[in-house]
Amino acid sequence: MADDRPVPLDEYPVHQVPLSMKHVATGDRNAYDRCIFHVLDHEGRALLILGLGVYPNVGVIDAYATLRTGDTLHAVRASDALGDDRMHLAVGPLSIEVEEPLRRLRLRCEDNSPSYDLTWTAEFPALWEPHHVQYRGDRLTLEGRRFVQAGGVEGVIRAGDEEFRVSPGGWTGTRDRSWGVRPIPGEEGGRLAEDHPTEGFHWIWCPVRFEDRFLMVVVQEDADGYRTLNDATVVRPGHRDRQLGWPQAEITYRPGTRHPERAVIHLGDTRKPQELEVEILTSSPLAIGAGYPPADDWQHGTWRGRAWTDTRTYDLTQPTPLAAYGVTDHAARFRLDGRLGHGIFEHGTFGRHDPSGFTGFDSVAP
Repeated sequence: MADDRPVPLDEYPVHQVPLSMKHVATGDRNAYDRCIFHVLDHEGRALLILGLGVYPNVGVIDAYATLRTGDTLHAVRASDALGDDRMHLAVGPLSIEVEEPLRRLRLRCEDNSPSYDLTWTAEFPALWEPHHVQYRGDRLTLEGRRFVQAGGVEGVIRAGDEEFRVSPGGWTGTRDRSWGVRPIPGEEGGRLAEDHPTEGFHWIWCPVRFEDRFLMVVVQEDADGYRTLNDATVVRPGHRDRQLGWPQAEITYRPGTRHPERAVIHLGDTRKPQELEVEILTSSPLAIGAGYPPADDWQHGTWRGRAWTDTRTYDLTQPTPLAAYGVTDHAARFRLDGRLGHGIFEHGTFGRHDPSGFTGFDSVAP
């Protein structure tokens, strides 16, 4: 092909297979490579969630940012055709600049509401999450490699008439970086959905920044409580990472819902059991504004034409049925062994989950 030329990233010795870095090693349309950042203040006044992703086998690059202040969610989303320069991480008004890999990144949104200019600085080494694999019947539907990291954030966030001066002492930043294969809208249904319906899904993803350490907890369970993903690890600079056993969560839900109000996660090994106390500060459903399933106005990887940008606000006092069937990110305050920390309690539970007493998709807490 006349237009099949090397791309800028081909200059670097980073190749894993004998292909240009323009191409991925799989032909699966669901191939992806993306990130998510959380920026939260320690009083629950604001929760900024932003991310950017590329979907090379459908030729799409997109990004989003949502900011919750009070009961209003400000959102901006952008999508475009994927270009050849994979080191240029920008779509519409949204951009991410890697100033120093694994250490310092600059996050910007030049929209009117929200807008931000932030420097995210890691305070702890990046931590691999468990290799994540899911099948539906005999088909591989998800295979992801991810790392997570926590640090401080500095800069400014604006939305409407509000302005937040962000500094590491009163704000926390976490981030997740992942790549692999993950479903893009467009292939739902068919025999696999009919023969292998989803009975239930239970998920906890919990990065916590303390002053002297970083804690990561991740749990995924099927309807009967069978655990398909499990990890609890503490990162302390200068020390070997420590595993904290098999985390068990006790979640107190708001009556009549599956919205968590607080939780206790039991950690530790047989020598020293520990309890991670979780206090929810504010919440942002990822299906509202951020493009995660089952969002009905935009989802990651979908083609919206060139230079598509969408800005809107959501009133979170209004019922949001989609939120009940997706994952919600909760800014939270944590306590562990007398230490105070801040981070994200990401939780999704829908359908049957025997350990929680949920019997089906219409089951809620008493």
